[in-house]
Amino acid sequence: MPHAPIPDAKSHTTPIVFIVDDDISVRESLELLISSAGWQPQTFVSARDFLSRPRVFVPSCLILDVNLPDLNGLDLQQRVAADRVDMPIIFITGYGDVPMTVRAMKAGAVEFLTKPFGDEVLLSAIRSAIERSHAALGQQAELRSLRDRHDQLSRREREVMALVVSGLLNKQVGFELGISEITVKAHRGAVMRKMKAGSLADLVTMAARLRRPPAN
Repeated sequence: MPHAPIPDAKSHTTPIVFIVDDDISVRESLELLISSAGWQPQTFVSARDFLSRPRVFVPSCLILDVNLPDLNGLDLQQRVAADRVDMPIIFITGYGDVPMTVRAMKAGAVEFLTKPFGDEVLLSAIRSAIERSHAALGQQAELRSLRDRHDQLSRREREVMALVVSGLLNKQVGFELGISEITVKAHRGAVMRKMKAGSLADLVTMAARLRRPPAN
């Protein structure tokens, strides 16, 4: 069954910078700064407000206050990190301590900034986060395309592919499947064509990627 398409991460869609902070003055100042830098800001007053927003498939990052009125920033980070690996998180806080910073960074935050911080410090962190998001979306799109191509293989072609990438020769594959070597060659050719593999090494790499657990 074909997977739903993911928009190409290399498109010219304006990156989105999400802001979750309950302080309206912070939201407004960040919104202005981010707009002036050429990105698209979207602000939220609470974690639940942000979580209710549909997921996007464009380069993005999340600027997150640690202290929020409902779910705190570190707990929101856990949900985002598990479900949206293509959305790096930048923490901002009025008062942070070492354990809090360590927890956030260990969970994958790209930056932990203590207010007040300079505009260029934040903009630099956003640029880095957007680049990471762009790369993650590109990898997801490539893997989705790879899975779609694999889905187009017949059952027999998948069997041949699995045995070929395990290192068996055509003759050995034929013996395992009870088919002739000529038939194996035909299936192998079809596999290479459908998977768009330029060499056996390419096919082995593709098979390894397909075996990895899917990222959310």
